[in-house]
Amino acid sequence: MKLLRVGAPGAEAPAVLGADGRLFGLSELTADIDGAFLAEGGIERAREALAAGRLPELDPRDLRVGAPVARPGKVVCVGLNYRDHAQETGAAVPGRPVIFMKDPATVVGPYDEVLIPRGSVKTDWEVELAVVIGRRARYLADPAEAAGCIAGFAISNDVSEREFQLEYSPQWDLGKSCETFNPLGPWLVTPDEAGDPQALGLRLAVNGELRQNGHTKNMIFQVGYLVHYLSQYLVLNPGDVVNTGTPAGVALGLPGTPYLRAGDTVTLSIDGLGTQRQRFVDA
Repeated sequence: MKLLRVGAPGAEAPAVLGADGRLFGLSELTADIDGAFLAEGGIERAREALAAGRLPELDPRDLRVGAPVARPGKVVCVGLNYRDHAQETGAAVPGRPVIFMKDPATVVGPYDEVLIPRGSVKTDWEVELAVVIGRRARYLADPAEAAGCIAGFAISNDVSEREFQLEYSPQWDLGKSCETFNPLGPWLVTPDEAGDPQALGLRLAVNGELRQNGHTKNMIFQVGYLVHYLSQYLVLNPGDVVNTGTPAGVALGLPGTPYLRAGDTVTLSIDGLGTQRQRFVDA
């Protein structure tokens, strides 16, 4: 099943995409798609209502698509999780997951404009598989237990400002948490429909030119292990987002380092999870 939120920023309404491509509203079931909805069986209620034909159909024309989950409590990110990306950046392949946090306020819709920060000369792109948590994960016993804690998957663009990230501080926060730096969506795709998270192709193009063309089978640390690993050190709550890393092809690792400029358009896709498209503008 594909869940999404539509409407103006801050006033999005919950919805679900039917198998035939029609859009149906969920407002009679829930005020929003958030941690409470996910934790309290909201996905199953939505599935039952859709199958029973109890949901009102929406006209998708002119409806903005927001991030598919509202107000994530935290966005946890995994760095250098593909060998080819570590190699292109000159970093050692990590023996343990590289973890950093991203301001949850960076999360915006999949087609929203992204702001290039003032003073930025090294704004970069990163297509990533995002995991949305559906059940509290705390001290999970093993990676197999992680599957029961995952509500679904989405596309994430972990936008980064490399000068801020790598040159201004030993921490990565400055280059990762600029406003609008995490487009998410268009859908939250439930695991039964998304399939094996280690069997998905990821692609990203800048102004129509393919820059990233990777596959989740090449992750160093797989999705189940990451959720299990994180649960040993912090509590993952329903609605939290985990960005699982990016394959090679970022501007930082390309000849000439072709960083993003105002007017550039970035298009991202992951098998079965849809497509994003953002125009970059000056803040």
